[in-house]
Amino acid sequence: MGFVYIQAKVSGPKAEEEVRFLVDSGAKYSLLPKRIWQRIGLRAKRTETFVLTDGTFIDRDVSECLFNVLGREGHSTVILGEAKDKALLGVITLETLGMILNPFTRELQPMQLILA
Repeated sequence: MGFVYIQAKVSGPKAEEEVRFLVDSGAKYSLLPKRIWQRIGLRAKRTETFVLTDGTFIDRDVSECLFNVLGREGHSTVILGEAKDKALLGVITLETLGMILNPFTRELQPMQLILA
């Protein structure tokens, strides 16, 4: 399928930052590298255990921040990454913003929201 990147803004208590995200439809939570989450002033709210694709378990702190993706804005959970981590945009953030990744066009688009 290839890689899909987007520019988006994230905001915390101290600042807002423009970030280049890899859209990762296999990741639940979004992730911010350490330099970014520290710059915008995020603090850990809890620690969660995650499993990597090779089966390794790691503990990471999580928080939440305000995302602005293609003009859609909302708060979402974010993993507080380490220095070498890359910014990822996960499906929970996409769903919070009412967006999906179209696998054919490799673009983000509004999702069909169903009220049941």
